[in-house]
Order: sequence, then C-alpha cells, then structure tokens
Amino acid sequence: MPASSSCCSMTQCFFEYETQRIVVIRSRKVSLINRLIQLAILSYVIGWVFVWKKGYQEFDSIMSSVTTKVKGIALTNASHQGLRVWDVADYIIPPQEETSFFVMTNLIITPNQTQGLCPEILDNSTICTSDSNCTAGFTDVHSNGVQTGKCVNFSGDVRTCEVRAWCPLENDLNLPRPALLKDAENFTVLIKNSIRFPKFNFNKRNILPQVKTSYLKQCIFNRVTDPNCPIFRLGDIVREAQEDFQKMAVEGGVMGIQINWDCDLDQSQNKCVPIYSFRRLDNKDPENNVAPGYNFRFAKYYKGPGEEESRTLIKAYGIRFDVMVFGKAGRFNIIPTMINIGSGLALLGVATVLCDCIVLTFMKKKTFYRLKKYKYVDDYERVS
Repeated sequence: MPASSSCCSMTQCFFEYETQRIVVIRSRKVSLINRLIQLAILSYVIGWVFVWKKGYQEFDSIMSSVTTKVKGIALTNASHQGLRVWDVADYIIPPQEETSFFVMTNLIITPNQTQGLCPEILDNSTICTSDSNCTAGFTDVHSNGVQTGKCVNFSGDVRTCEVRAWCPLENDLNLPRPALLKDAENFTVLIKNSIRFPKFNFNKRNILPQVKTSYLKQCIFNRVTDPNCPIFRLGDIVREAQEDFQKMAVEGGVMGIQINWDCDLDQSQNKCVPIYSFRRLDNKDPENNVAPGYNFRFAKYYKGPGEEESRTLIKAYGIRFDVMVFGKAGRFNIIPTMINIGSGLALLGVATVLCDCIVLTFMKKKTFYRLKKYKYVDDYERVS
C-alpha cells in the first residue's frame, strides 16, 4: 500500500501544471509596500549598477612601464671622511631598478680592508680566554670570517677568537645620528609612467600633452597647485605619508608611490589623468622593532702597486621607493548595457515575490489573501 500510494502521488504531481493567477488587492498599505520595494530595486539598478559601477561599459586592465631619474647634491663633513660632495652617482644604488629606486641617506664606511688575520668583533659567542675556546675552520652566518683556532687580544684585557677575513672588520654599532645624507630630503625624482589599455588601443603617459619643457624644468608636484607635475621632492613624498623624513633617513625604510589611472573613455581623453598617493610600506611598529629600516652592504675594490687587493666596505642605509601603477579604463558597449538592463527588469519581479511573502505572512487578512491567491482546479470538474 505505501508503495502504491507513493507511486500515485508522483504520477499526480507529474500531471499537474502551475500557472500564475493575478489578484488585484486594493489596499494602500500593500501597494505602498510594493512601490517601496520597486523603488529600492530601481535605485540599486540605476544608482549602483549604472551610475557608480558604470554597468553600461566594458572594461580593460592596465599595462604599464615606469622609469625614474633622481637629481640632487649633498655636502657632508664627517670626521672620518672630511668635506665631501655627493652626487646622484654616489647615492643611487643601483643606477636603475625596475619600478623602484633606492636613495642612500646614511652609511657606515670601513676603508682599506685587505685579506688577513684580525680579532673577531666582540660578542658573547666570540669572547675567549685561551686557544681551546676557538675552533680552527669554524664559521657561522653571524661571523665575519673563518676562525684560525687562536685567541688573541681584542682591546685591553678582552680577547676574542682570531679570524681570517677582510680586515679591519666592520663595526656597525655607531650609526650616525642625524643621518649623514640628511639633505636627501630636498632631492627630486622625475617619474615617467607610460600606460596602455590594449582592448581600446589607448596609450598615454603621466607627462601630459599640455606640459611643456619649460614647465617641466621648474615644476615640483603639489597636490593643490601642480597636481600633474611628474617631479616629486623626496621630503614631500614622505611627509604626505605622515612620516618624518629625518627620522626615517637614519635607519632607512620603504615607501610606496601609487599611481592610479581611472579612465572613462566615453569622456574627453584630457580627463584621463593619473592620481598620486603615498604610503610607508615597511613595518615601523614600536612594539615590534626587530631589524628596523632598510640597509645592505656593498664594496668598492682596488689594487695597489703590488697587486694587493683592497676594498672599501659600505653599509648603506636608505629609503627604497616602490612605484606601483593601478588602473582601469571603461567604454560604452551595448552587450553589458543590455545584460544589466535585463538583470534590472528581472529584479523588479522580485518585488512581487517579496510583497507576496509579506502579505501572506504578516498581514492580518493573510488567510483571506491566501485563499484568493491560490486555487486548485481539477480537470474533471464541471464548469457551470
């Protein structure tokens, strides 16, 4: 019996057909709810989809290239160097990078290093009292050379293990404060950014067509007076990121230069201009200040009359500027327009469904409305 009943029920469902029934409800409350739902859907389609998100356009992502050129002169008078002039060939390391550039702002110099034997820098792991505390051939990632197995005098009564290394060893405990190249705040950088939207065959660069050579020689980017100038003062970049250049210059850091192209190609191409913004990218959290800043080492090598090789070791601290380009372009296309119009019309049908749910669930006359809304008709009923 249960199987037969189930089979009949499935057969009955298979041979049923549902169709819509239009019921006109003359109620101010119900009609007001329906119109409010329709108004909300229309506001979403028109305001959000078409106006804000430009649903009538097709879009393309950006292709970009960036080159930079830094200019500036600094004068220093350090005790170990004397009076010295620094130009762009001294403080830009390396001369060219892809979408970034590094400006050296502080440094520790260890001159006239040669291959030889010298006491290791004083540390808990290198201090010794006799040769038995040192292991010949031992080295690790924190050592400056290879131990010879001897314990030698470091200074006074303090002894450390002897190493074979570039001597004298670097001592980076006394970092110059303020930064040696503090004048780097007034250096400038020319950023040349060329973009392309391949789908629309559209090309442009941040040196706009109306910019003349005479203007480019004297302009400095200012968000109010010169927002389209591609030449930036380094101090202004750091200040716009709510940072202090002189503090940052001591140990270095990483800055981000963001260029955003948001182009509506249905309007004049003159309105497609870059928007610049700046922010600091490295961590400067005072509660997590392990290994702060940005630094690296490099050396300049020489050979004397006796073919003896020597070098000057430089530990460079500075600010790396990363240039990041974002953007998209849109242009009218009938296909996304029709798709979004169709989606909007389909959404208007949701207003009826929502209104039915409210009426049949929460209204006082919900039972009466339900009886009027739904009617079951048997094909074998006699029509009077």
